[in-house]
Amino acid sequence: MANNYKDTMNLPSTDFPMRGNLPQQEPRRLEKWQREDIYRRVLEKNVDGKPFVLHDGPPYANGPIHIGHSFNKILKDFVVKSHAQRGYFSPYIPGWDCHGQPIEHMVEVTLGPEKMAAISQPELRQLCREWAEKYVDIQREGFKRLGVNADWEHPYLTFIPNYEAGNVEIFKDLYLKGSVYRGRKPIHWCTNCHTALAEAEIEYGDEVSPSIYVKFKLDAMPGIFEAAGAAGDAFILIWTTTPWTLPANTAVSLAPEADYVMVQVGGDNLVMAKELVETVAEVAGWEDYALVADSAGEPVAIKGKQLFGLTYTAPVRHDIKGTVIYGDHVTLDTGTGAVHTAPGHGQDDYLVALEFDIPLLMPVDDNGVFTDEAGRFAGLSTDEANPVIIEWLREQGTLVAEKKINHSYPHCWRCHQPVIFRATDQWFVSMDKNSLRERALAAINSEVNFVPAWAKNRIGAMVADRPDWCISRQRSWGVPIPVFKCAKCGSTVATEETFDAVIELFNTKGADAWFTMEPSEYLPRGTKCEVCGCTELLPEKDILDVWWESGVSHTSVCRHRSAEGMRFPADLYLEGSDQHRGWFQSSLLTSIGAYGVPPYRSVMHCGFTVDEEGRKMSKSLGNGIDPVEMCEKFGADVLRLWVSSCDYSQDVSISDGILKQVSDAYRRFRNSFRFLLGNLDDFGADDYVAWEELEPIDQWQMVRTLQLLADVEASYEALKFNAVYRALYDYVNDLSAVYMDVTKDRLYAEAPNSVRRRAVQTVLMNILEVLVRVMSPILSFTTDEVWDCYPPALREEPGRPVSVQLAGWPVPADFTPAVPADAAASTAAFEEMMAVREVVTKALEDARTAKIIGKSQEAAVTVTAPAAVVATARAFDAAVFEELFIVASVAFEEGAGDEIVATVAVAEGEKCPRCWNIRTLGGNPDHPDVCERCAAALDAIGFAGE
Repeated sequence: MANNYKDTMNLPSTDFPMRGNLPQQEPRRLEKWQREDIYRRVLEKNVDGKPFVLHDGPPYANGPIHIGHSFNKILKDFVVKSHAQRGYFSPYIPGWDCHGQPIEHMVEVTLGPEKMAAISQPELRQLCREWAEKYVDIQREGFKRLGVNADWEHPYLTFIPNYEAGNVEIFKDLYLKGSVYRGRKPIHWCTNCHTALAEAEIEYGDEVSPSIYVKFKLDAMPGIFEAAGAAGDAFILIWTTTPWTLPANTAVSLAPEADYVMVQVGGDNLVMAKELVETVAEVAGWEDYALVADSAGEPVAIKGKQLFGLTYTAPVRHDIKGTVIYGDHVTLDTGTGAVHTAPGHGQDDYLVALEFDIPLLMPVDDNGVFTDEAGRFAGLSTDEANPVIIEWLREQGTLVAEKKINHSYPHCWRCHQPVIFRATDQWFVSMDKNSLRERALAAINSEVNFVPAWAKNRIGAMVADRPDWCISRQRSWGVPIPVFKCAKCGSTVATEETFDAVIELFNTKGADAWFTMEPSEYLPRGTKCEVCGCTELLPEKDILDVWWESGVSHTSVCRHRSAEGMRFPADLYLEGSDQHRGWFQSSLLTSIGAYGVPPYRSVMHCGFTVDEEGRKMSKSLGNGIDPVEMCEKFGADVLRLWVSSCDYSQDVSISDGILKQVSDAYRRFRNSFRFLLGNLDDFGADDYVAWEELEPIDQWQMVRTLQLLADVEASYEALKFNAVYRALYDYVNDLSAVYMDVTKDRLYAEAPNSVRRRAVQTVLMNILEVLVRVMSPILSFTTDEVWDCYPPALREEPGRPVSVQLAGWPVPADFTPAVPADAAASTAAFEEMMAVREVVTKALEDARTAKIIGKSQEAAVTVTAPAAVVATARAFDAAVFEELFIVASVAFEEGAGDEIVATVAVAEGEKCPRCWNIRTLGGNPDHPDVCERCAAALDAIGFAGE
């Protein structure tokens, strides 16, 4: 009766399951990490290491986390963990942006208009605080579920007293330097949210607006046209897409060097840019018009700046005289070359009006409704006013043409409604006082490393073009502007002493005290207005822009929490690409303004998450993805693996289908770990073999593993996580297809303690030690599970870390045995043979298809190759290629050409019933029915037969 040899084989054994069951297992591992205090223990392990601080940009605490949050937070976790694994001291303090209009708005909606009207400011602030705290807790749990390591119990929140005090520290510094001022100038104003907005709070969307051409009656005919024979009333023809701003008109701006002509049409004399006459004629439908010409018949033209000083009757306020001026902001891209100028409703208008001392009118209130100053249009909202004003102009006979245009228009980033430009008294940071813009641009260009590098140009252009930063908001929930007003004369009271008193107040009682205490209770005794001497001071009612608040985190966190390992400047800021105009920029400006240096050494941005079709995710499209649901369906490690596979600098696609594909890749990694663990179950620290005892393929695989380690480390250092993923994925694919496949025979059939088997295990153990550590930042849950399933003899070693996150980074010196310095050169010949293997593998597939052979072990292969290839092959023992190709025999023959050809025949001999190889059987009388190798293995394990 034949023996059953299955039980004599070294079959894989491990308690690492094939199926990860991640949705159920990951929460248990999170509990384990919490019990073991992994975050703190990693810091303690690396306390003497080189510091590396990624400073967390604060997400807004106003709802559960979404997939964009997850993408961002997982990327940060890659950065922190990859540094910590390499020995850096890498504290990570998460933060939340807790102030601002969105939270206040949600509380208003919850209360309803009646309760909102009756609530006190302190009560409103308390409700806002509770709302923020609720979502901080919800988001914190969401981020934890993703496997993100952080000091979750001690985050920074922008409403914490010490953080609020940091706002005052920076405000004090910039104010005393003269960089902060109060002024009346046009800013973006949201009539829906009733507050000023900074440039960073503006998003652009398409709007359909009325485009109108209106004639303004000049007080006199310009002399140059009168001399050419023009007679009667003269008009200047303007173009605007905001008819509602006409009640605030006080000037018309021309392009200084452009040529202006007079068009005679329908009895009117209209002044406009010569270059735009034909375009306007087409829009207005002029079929018969003429240009005022000189005696030679040439059109009379005059430069725009030469028309400076002409006056006209304002189009709506007939009691006001407007002035013709000029400015470089006037272009000839569209319109008439004559720009209706309302200094209270536009930045360019405001600046050119300052230059020519043009008055500023503001007939629009906080609600976007016209005041009595708008005359007949008082009581209308700006939206309501557009058609009414257009119709009135038509009745007056001053409307020349009208059409609708679709153009990009600024919207509020929170309520997504169109905003208006409106001049109000606000607090500003000057971009040019103390050379703030110049110094910020210098830092961008020479002091900060941007990832990717092209982002430097993006933020640089934004800083170069931005207006002064409006930092005041007309809301309740935030940090107040820390200055006072004199109750008698209205002067601003702000000194070093008052700022220091406010800093002390905020540090001890928080900003809430500003709204409940009298200034006399905390200001130094005798504080008074330096203008009139009054001691009755009133606190400023406006609050700071939330971008200012988050922007001072370099002080409130990086500087204030230095005892916890934070440092200034931070090594890295990492946020979405939109933060080039948001947090990256506000942080840079406040830091440069206060300290003269940028708050970060490097800035890395990530793109947005979009669906498979590249569409932005939104509730209306129904294409959003809930990361919590994805964790419950696929597991957080699959989500993390997806993040690692993406080019994060661009927008990234995600969907259920994409995550299913990533799950396949995850299984490839998991199965590789299972193979390694299963075949190392009986391996211990004393079982490594010497380098000389490794066979050629073993040495080759060790060199490849060493190269993988170098490639992965370089990619982590460069923050190229998709390169880490690609290197690991390709390595594992090749490992499975080549080394694991080739060495199964040695692993399963050799005697357990044979040098040949231990040689393979030595290589597998080195591979495992590398993979489990370098993949820990990405597959944090799975690698920790792998760590717990190590070979029993190794897992029970004294002093072994409880988590792979405490195991450190593998280094070449840790390889056992040590890889010789010339190993890459010495294995180069074997590397050449891998090209031969590809040819042989293809020939074996063809032979199987043709049913010449069944399994490759049945094949006898003849390789015909160039002389150099044959010479290289003959330097190895033939058994090397029998194992490499997994065949019965291999012969090499020289061919005439450069081609490598493999032919396959059925091998002679018998099939060993134990290892299934074609071998000579019966060499050992104690085991006559198996090959000599298997007989030796049976002797070694004491198998006497059945």
